[in-house]
Amino acid sequence: MNRTARRAAILRAIESRSGDPNLSAAAVAKLLGVTPRYVHLLLKETGRSFTHHLLERRLEKAALMLRDGRWGRRKIADIAVEAGFTDLSYFNRAFRRCFGVTPSQMRDQAGAPQTPLGTGPSPGP
Repeated sequence: MNRTARRAAILRAIESRSGDPNLSAAAVAKLLGVTPRYVHLLLKETGRSFTHHLLERRLEKAALMLRDGRWGRRKIADIAVEAGFTDLSYFNRAFRRCFGVTPSQMRDQAGAPQTPLGTGPSPGP
């Protein structure tokens, strides 16, 4: 497999497994039969690190869920976990830095219904 195809396989693995909070370059490397160093090297050629690609994908996934009415009654924390985040404060900071609004503001802008305080999440999609 050439470098371009290998890089595409790495990016597909990040895309399909981004919700796994334990996803790492080592895990992707093992999945594809290469070394973690090679994963980092191939992604460096894109101008972004493995961590950057993974964070970007997780944030995109969270943003899609926040805009999707089917997720409207789920807590922001549940959406963050579903997207692969384990630290809600980090998620909120990264989200605001990426999109310029908080997760709640994005949901409000999309018009998705919100869960009233003190109630649990409704069943997911």
